[in-house]
Amino acid sequence: MTRIIAGRAGSLTLEVPDAGTRPTSDRVRESLFGALESADALRGAAVLDLYAGSGALALEALSRGARSADLVEKAPRAASVIQRNTTRVTKAIGRDAPTAVHRTSAVAYLQIARGPFDLVFIDPPYDLAESELTHVLELLTGSLAPGAIIVVERAKRSPEPTLPAGLVADRSKRYGDTTLWWSSTAPPAED
Repeated sequence: MTRIIAGRAGSLTLEVPDAGTRPTSDRVRESLFGALESADALRGAAVLDLYAGSGALALEALSRGARSADLVEKAPRAASVIQRNTTRVTKAIGRDAPTAVHRTSAVAYLQIARGPFDLVFIDPPYDLAESELTHVLELLTGSLAPGAIIVVERAKRSPEPTLPAGLVADRSKRYGDTTLWWSSTAPPAED
C-alpha cells in the first residue's frame, strides 16, 4: 500500500499501477521529505516528477506545500493511475494546485519542457541504461531554476549518475537496495 505520508493529504491511500512500476517505499519517502522540509525546499516549489509511476513523490510534495507539479509517465496505465491519484490529492489538499500529467517519455517531455523547476524527482526503472539517464540529466539542465534540487533514485548497485555541466553532486544516501543521489544547480547569485 502506498500513501501520502504527511501534509494536507496525509494518510490518503494512493492507487499503484498493477505492473511495470516500483513505488518508492514509505521509509525512503519519509527520509527524503524530512530532508527536503529541513532545507525548506517544498513550500512554493515547482515540482517535476520524471518516470512518475503512481505519482507518489510529486503528490507528497504537493501535500506538503509545493506550488505545482508536472508528472511524466509514458506507460498508459500508469499515467491513468497518476491522473486519478492527482485528482484525489488536489481535492484533499483543498487548493487548486496546478498539476499536469504528461503521457510521454522523459526524453520527449524534456525536449519541450518549459520550467523552471525547483525540485525534480527522477526515479527510472532500475534497468534504465546509464547513458539514457545521463541524456535525461543533460536535457533537464535547461529547465531548472537557480538553486534547484534534483533527486535521482537508483538501485544500490548502480553507479553514481554522470552529471552534466551546471549540476553539482551534493550527497547520496543508501536505503537497503535503493540509493538516492542528490544534486543541485548553482545557487542564485547574491546582489
